[in-house]
Amino acid sequence: MVTEAEDRKPRSDEARYDPEITSEFAIPKGIEVPEGGVEPETTSEFAVPDGLAVPQAPGAEPEGSAFSLPSAYSAPSAFTPAYGMPAVSLVKDAPWQDRMRTMLRMPVAERPAPEPVQRHEEEGPAVPRVLDLTLRIGELLLAGGEGAEDVEAAMFAVCRSYGLDRCEPNVTFTLLSISHQPSLVDDPVTASRTVRRRGTDYTRLAAVFRLVDDLTDPETHVSLEEAYRRLAEIRRNRHPYPGWVLTLAGGLLAGAASILVGGDLIVFVAAAIGAMLGDRLAWLCAGRGLPEFYQFTVAAMPPAAIGVAFALADVDVKASAVVTGGLFALLPGRALVAGVQDGLTGFYITASARLLEVMYFFVGIVTGVLLVLYFGVKVGGTLNPDAAMMINQRPLIQIAASMVLSLTFAVLLQQERSTVLWVTLNGGVAWSVYGAMHYVGGISPVASTAVAAGLVGLFGQLLSRYRFASALPYTTAAIGPLLPGSATYFGLLSMAQNQVDKGLVSLAKAASLAMAIAIGVNLGSEISRLFLRIPSAGKRRAAKRTRGF
Repeated sequence: MVTEAEDRKPRSDEARYDPEITSEFAIPKGIEVPEGGVEPETTSEFAVPDGLAVPQAPGAEPEGSAFSLPSAYSAPSAFTPAYGMPAVSLVKDAPWQDRMRTMLRMPVAERPAPEPVQRHEEEGPAVPRVLDLTLRIGELLLAGGEGAEDVEAAMFAVCRSYGLDRCEPNVTFTLLSISHQPSLVDDPVTASRTVRRRGTDYTRLAAVFRLVDDLTDPETHVSLEEAYRRLAEIRRNRHPYPGWVLTLAGGLLAGAASILVGGDLIVFVAAAIGAMLGDRLAWLCAGRGLPEFYQFTVAAMPPAAIGVAFALADVDVKASAVVTGGLFALLPGRALVAGVQDGLTGFYITASARLLEVMYFFVGIVTGVLLVLYFGVKVGGTLNPDAAMMINQRPLIQIAASMVLSLTFAVLLQQERSTVLWVTLNGGVAWSVYGAMHYVGGISPVASTAVAAGLVGLFGQLLSRYRFASALPYTTAAIGPLLPGSATYFGLLSMAQNQVDKGLVSLAKAASLAMAIAIGVNLGSEISRLFLRIPSAGKRRAAKRTRGF
């Protein structure tokens, strides 16, 4: 019999390990435990317990890339899953520029899988070498004056030609980079290249376009080694025109521009001599390593000095036409069009850099001309700012002068001889349209310039599609007759004579004409893309900013 004291006594240690009393960590009955009493290995708390069978769907899809659409996705192929907007459809017979540009504007997940054009070894293309080739091609295009979007399209075309999917090219004013990531689980390969020197050579530009066209052609198989060899030949090619031809072309360009603004034979010769002297002085400065700003400043002085000399000598010639003709040879129309084009296509950093470059060149021209005009006014030169209103209308002579101007501009741009005739005709058409609208129809010069530049861009795209080449050789030289040389000169002359308000109005007109040229050329190019073997406007997704968010 147990006493009350014994009943109050704490239980012994043996009682704590009673087999009937278990720990809260003990394995419940009914669970099979491997021999040894413990699990063979420690598993995650998210692991499925033994004995619990997970039903497997028949034919479960294997793990794939995050960029591929799931098999359960059953939305119509004509609509994108997120926005419900018409999907981009690619036309196979469209030029590679338009196909690559369309894919660049698509999200990465919606781009179609590449169909490799070139033959590769069994182990696949050498990714670093393909990226290096792509950067070298992009460098030549960017240095030659191509727009940022066209450079990215060319780089994207080269990558897809060698079977590299999910490549992202990125182009700024001086830097090109490209990144390739096969999948989310692989490390990306990124390469970059810096453009330090720029040169105007449209013959080289056309050769690069032909190389890219061959790489994207399914019937032409170009290996990496062959592509490198052709690219090296393009780099080694000499300019088609020697230096003395370029100097002579610059003089003829200035003389033709002086005829457009009412000059005669004496003015033609004087403007040509001034432009050639400025060109030689600029070459001398370039040989001494001076920046381009000072080269433009020096090149603008001789034409202005000859015009002031005519005014001081009381020679009965139109001195303003001499200065205006010299300015036509210096205005950076090519860089202006490229800068505005980059801005209109969404490359704002590159557009800002190009327009800043144009502004520096323009300031250099302004500085050179203002220095000469200021001293000319101080020593008694009588230059008339109102001479801009006294331009004689000579349609046939002016059309011929505009064609000569476009021809010489094409030579200065180092274009192929086969393209010079076409761009000459395009320039004549541009001036004819401008003259008919402005002089005959009485329409404002800005609107007339925009329409004429739009036709230049439209015809340039037509010619480039017909010849499977870049549109720049067919458009840049053709806008030469439309450049605002006279408005620039008369604005500077007014400022030199302390008529600042009048000068600013004239310079603002020059800036408006320049923007009209650039926007017109770009709009004409975009219109041509809509109707030349290109899907309808609804097939091309706009950027988000145009949809209000």
